Amino acid sequence: MAQIVRAASLGGYLECMAALDTDPVPLLREQGLSRQLLANPEHLIPAQAVVRLLERSARASGCRSLGLRMAEGRLLANLGSASLLILHQPSLRHSLEALREFRGRINSTLVLTLDEQHGEAVLREDLILAVPEPAVQAHELGLGVLVRLCRAVLGDGWSPRQVCLTSPAPAGSELAPFRRLLRCDLQFDAEFNALIFPASDLDRTGVLADPGMAAHARSLLDAAGRGAERSTREQVEWSIQLLLPVGRATIQSCAASLGLTVRTLQRRLDQEGAVFSDLLNAARKQLCVQYLGNPRLRITDIAEMLGYGSIAAFSRWHKQVFGEPPRSMRR
Repeated sequence: MAQIVRAASLGGYLECMAALDTDPVPLLREQGLSRQLLANPEHLIPAQAVVRLLERSARASGCRSLGLRMAEGRLLANLGSASLLILHQPSLRHSLEALREFRGRINSTLVLTLDEQHGEAVLREDLILAVPEPAVQAHELGLGVLVRLCRAVLGDGWSPRQVCLTSPAPAGSELAPFRRLLRCDLQFDAEFNALIFPASDLDRTGVLADPGMAAHARSLLDAAGRGAERSTREQVEWSIQLLLPVGRATIQSCAASLGLTVRTLQRRLDQEGAVFSDLLNAARKQLCVQYLGNPRLRITDIAEMLGYGSIAAFSRWHKQVFGEPPRSMRR
């Protein structure tokens, strides 16, 4: 059976190639991919094609640090529907356990191994490919994403003590992205790819830890697996709550997640007396009240998790719906 991953695994690829003034279309075509396939992050694409694309693109663009540059622009949301569960876990240890539990929905080729010895934690990252081949860019992208994930859980000031990379050290200016993102001692030509950090960090409380929201996220993921048992309206409500925190709660994304066309989804909702925009607004209102009740969450975090690109846009919506700005509800 072919190994597949979400198209979100190539999040930031097109932007990086544009910044490097390299046309990605021929490179995508070589691997049977296209811009259109990447447009929907939930599309499933061959894992081997992703690995080969990144290696070929790094050579074609002359950018040794392509994978790491892509990781710089990643958010936890790129992990998909499981991101909400990971974000609200009580500690980094629990977040990593959730990541491993749902890796099949994120990247089935990813294997994480955690080892604790003498006060240090070694978080090893491996890719299990059906056909072994060079995967420098995929490995470095994975390590960069792991660092971003740890910072999302423990705060942006977090950094590992050391990052081990099996690849050779980049020359000259290509080292800058590694230092900029990883912010720690770097060991190239290592025996394995891993993050090394104090074992005590594993049990630190996450900055967005919320047992209630974590339980809610798990129920959403469980319900998503039982979609056939629910009405179209219920399936859309679940999809909206899963997609809102990752900024993709559109009718197009919801339809794609249910394997329907937009027209078919609209017709089924109409038959059940529901309108997508009403369901979206109701979900936002419900989650907004829950999020504002959590003092750990900043207004900026809440705006992002409700799918708004700025605090200003979120505040306008909040005032329109609740009659006052979000900060007023916290007094």
